[in-house]
Amino acid sequence: MTETVLLVGGGGREHAIARALADDCSLYACASNRNPGIRRLADGFETVEETDADGIVAFAREVDADLAVIGPESALEAGVADALDDAGVYAFGPREAEARLETDKAYQRRFMREANVPGCPDFEVFGDMDAACAYIDEYEGDLAVKPAGLTGGKGVKVIGDQVTAEEAKAYLRESGYDRVVLEERLVGEEFTVQAFVANGEFRATPAVQDHKRAYEGDEGPNTGGMGSYSDTGSALPFMEPGDYEAALDVLDAVVDALPDYKGVLYGQFMLTAAGSKVVEFNARFGDPEAMNTLPVLETPFIDVLTAARDGDSLPALEFSGEATVCKYAVPDGYPTDPDGGARITVDEESVGDALLYYASVDEREDGLYTTTSRSFAVVGRGNSIAAAEAEADAALSAAGDRVRIRHDIGTPELLEKRTEHMAELRE
Repeated sequence: MTETVLLVGGGGREHAIARALADDCSLYACASNRNPGIRRLADGFETVEETDADGIVAFAREVDADLAVIGPESALEAGVADALDDAGVYAFGPREAEARLETDKAYQRRFMREANVPGCPDFEVFGDMDAACAYIDEYEGDLAVKPAGLTGGKGVKVIGDQVTAEEAKAYLRESGYDRVVLEERLVGEEFTVQAFVANGEFRATPAVQDHKRAYEGDEGPNTGGMGSYSDTGSALPFMEPGDYEAALDVLDAVVDALPDYKGVLYGQFMLTAAGSKVVEFNARFGDPEAMNTLPVLETPFIDVLTAARDGDSLPALEFSGEATVCKYAVPDGYPTDPDGGARITVDEESVGDALLYYASVDEREDGLYTTTSRSFAVVGRGNSIAAAEAEADAALSAAGDRVRIRHDIGTPELLEKRTEHMAELRE
């Protein structure tokens, strides 16, 4: 019997999920924007806000959905998984209480401390910004300043990297945040491991490295992610034997402490001279990391979903063994002053063998328009990171005007810089 799956969300992450599912189920989708890539793959598409739990449940009932996959964190925070579960539609995504692992950074750190999850940095939580500023003055070393709630990957300020201590204190006083987490600055190389979780167990996917900075050479403000790469195996070039397994130990501890968790668990790690520390957890696929992971997943994603729903053991995951490189095209001015509402043209025929993923765009009767976030991505695959990067970069002729790209992601020069940086820290 063919499963009917409802996909919630309209970004690049959700386009990757849609492509991984469309051939194996009857797929329906709903989002606040009309993503042309998702719309073409789906049997039906409904325009509804991702946080509108009642509207999403109504559409799920209309299409008689058996399963749902929730893409964005905003939907998880709004309790969409709870509403779908309660309506009898199994949602592959954590309920609101478990999603706090992402949506409340103060809860996240306290959970790690109480559950003895490895890799927790020094931290303190503040509701009084004057007290937080005093802590900055007293702390011996640099700190990362993190709003406790969701900020789309752009709210963190790191002293000694992005801001001075005085600038960090000014940021706190002017922010209007109710709570902030101040934690030790972690120095090293970041990487992500994503896992499918259900029924008290998990299956992990290969490591990915995202690139948050807006401009080439890791310059400029943080973004939601300008692109990412993965290697032919589970680890990345700057990692040593045991680094990937140490990340799995962290995910294992989280799943043990949260036996009711279901969906995707995303661990973002900083590989330091002293080993891996946890930068954060997300309660869903990363964007762009989903676009590195799902195209090389050979195990049908629908099999993961049905096993999760039916209480069965999750299937062992098989991957193609290809490296991937993802590069995003973003509106001019992104992330500080993005050119939203601009009409753009994407020449899909010029992508070649690469994969094209539409993200924060809106399809209207007269064409395709940008929003204020990332527009679309291309993903190259190959028998090496270099081959995948060449395929991705060649595909970027599809970008056209009014968008900007970080061309250096996945290049040999940047990979060498990462590897040398890690070697220096280990010495």
